[in-house]
Amino acid sequence: QVQLVESGGGLVQAGGSLKLSCVASGLRDSWVAKAWFRQAPGKEREFVAIESGYGGRYYSDSVKGRFTISSNNVKNTVYLEMNSLKPEDTAVYFCAARGATMSASTSRNDYNYWGQGTQVTVSS
Repeated sequence: QVQLVESGGGLVQAGGSLKLSCVASGLRDSWVAKAWFRQAPGKEREFVAIESGYGGRYYSDSVKGRFTISSNNVKNTVYLEMNSLKPEDTAVYFCAARGATMSASTSRNDYNYWGQGTQVTVSS
């Protein structure tokens, strides 16, 4: 059984930083593409950052230059380092993993496994 467990969310002032972690267990292949998505109240879930199994990293325009995705396959953990946070970054952040593919995708429909989410709140 695959489980993704996020941690590291919280309340931070605008301009501050947070680092989210997502520990994966039960994945048959640690090299599958992994991603972070977020969902703000009343909005659809949107992609934030992706790391493909080939090591490529992709970011949404809204976070490019401020957020960094990375991973440690030995620890089966994917991270999202968030700097220069803005109130509009407030959302529940979810990590996700694809099933048996290294290719990146910005579509949430292409991800088989999801964590429960962690709340990030940025105050102005």
